[in-house]
Amino acid sequence: MTSSSSSSSVQVAVVGGGPVGMLLAAELAHFGVRVTVIEQNTETLDVPKAGTLHARTAQVLRRRGYLTAPRTAPELLDREATQPFHFAGLPGLTITGPAVEGDPIVGRAQSDLERQFEKTARQRGAVVLRGRKVTALGSGEEEVTLTLDDGSDLRAAWVIGADGARSLVREQAGFTSEEHLPRAQAVLGVVELEDPYSAPPGWNLTERGWTVINPSPWGPSRVAAFDFDGPHPDRRTALTLAELQATVSRIAGRDIPMFHATFLDRFSDYARLVHSYRRGRVLLAGDSAHVHFPVGGQGLNLGLQDAVNLSWKLALHLRGRAGEGLLDSYTAERRPPAARTIANTQAQLALMQPGRGHDPLRDLFIGLLQNPAVSRQLGDMISDQDVTLPRGPHQSRWTGTFLPNLPLTVGGRTTGVVELLRPGRLRLLVLEPGAANDLRKAVAPWPVDVTVADCASQLAVGACLVRPDGYLAWADDGGPAGLEAALEALLGRPAATTEKEPV
Repeated sequence: MTSSSSSSSVQVAVVGGGPVGMLLAAELAHFGVRVTVIEQNTETLDVPKAGTLHARTAQVLRRRGYLTAPRTAPELLDREATQPFHFAGLPGLTITGPAVEGDPIVGRAQSDLERQFEKTARQRGAVVLRGRKVTALGSGEEEVTLTLDDGSDLRAAWVIGADGARSLVREQAGFTSEEHLPRAQAVLGVVELEDPYSAPPGWNLTERGWTVINPSPWGPSRVAAFDFDGPHPDRRTALTLAELQATVSRIAGRDIPMFHATFLDRFSDYARLVHSYRRGRVLLAGDSAHVHFPVGGQGLNLGLQDAVNLSWKLALHLRGRAGEGLLDSYTAERRPPAARTIANTQAQLALMQPGRGHDPLRDLFIGLLQNPAVSRQLGDMISDQDVTLPRGPHQSRWTGTFLPNLPLTVGGRTTGVVELLRPGRLRLLVLEPGAANDLRKAVAPWPVDVTVADCASQLAVGACLVRPDGYLAWADDGGPAGLEAALEALLGRPAATTEKEPV
């Protein structure tokens, strides 16, 4: 694609090659989709962005093979793993998850994830166009045309906008959003501190705002400050080292000299959520669909879960094997967690308001965090472990819940849920031998898309249908009723097929 008249076509074009876009490419390529990523940066940027994978994101990525599978020993079934975290900069919150899932918080730099996903995507056959930029988008009934900065066109059956908060795809495709205007601003930099030992470490509240400093005597330090005097008149104005030092020093109440900035940025508490994640043949994922105040490290996690949720559904759709409403379930399942994240970050920002008038509220909240039930509820919210997918009125109470990494015995071999889901197909787990024949008959019309596993486990149901992302699409509380309806909703009406099985 070097001339203004050149053109090519793919099944899916992903605009934006950050971690969300690269994960989309890796997953779609795994399912045999011809996918191309367009990314304007020539290489991954090592900048201080998100570095926390919360529990549900880590659990999903383990099921898809991007994190090491946890140990699935029976003695871990009744145990929990707990790690400390914070809420609005206040201590006392813990993130707790089943021990069979491994650590509930995984520290991974966003840039490391992007590199891993890109390497995997390329190995699976995805095309990654770096140093290229989309300048225009034209949607039609059968395809979407992307115009690149060299004048060439890329035609795609589907386009996914993973191009961030200032998404060109979102704007040109005509997505509508609900917005929350900013009330505060923040500055962030990676700098050398003149005296790192005297800088206030960690989260610190003053009468003027917050400083968040990770001082290092051996190299660059990450320095941030939250200013509640109102939003910057133009948040796109480039931050300077002088402004960073002045803001951090003013909020800290004393001079904090710094020099040699390698990264400078500003942001605010502006929030946006699109009304629908799909418009025709264009879909959105990550920050292009939702943005919020970046407290608690939740934005990257939302985006990565978007990518996994969308990929297997779009792959089925492209193969002609998706139920009528499967793609629309992407919005129905992923928009509510984003709305809740916007709400909880706004609540955290309210708790962070400086001034003695808010101190009693903070003191009360710190006390509440000592209550295990409160800490668990907030921890599950931050880590998305309380997410339950929408279900119908007559479906099992297990439907839409996340299946833990329970030990399973399959064919005399001990394994776990994580390993069974690695191929990315729907898995029917049959735990009651008496119902096996009826269940196998029910899934027989979809032999390419569903794998049946006769297994033994402590799972409290006789059988269940597990999606590639780990959520239950159907569960049997006493009989096979509803399985065929669930399969039809996911895979459409059964039809004879000679299709080759996916990887």
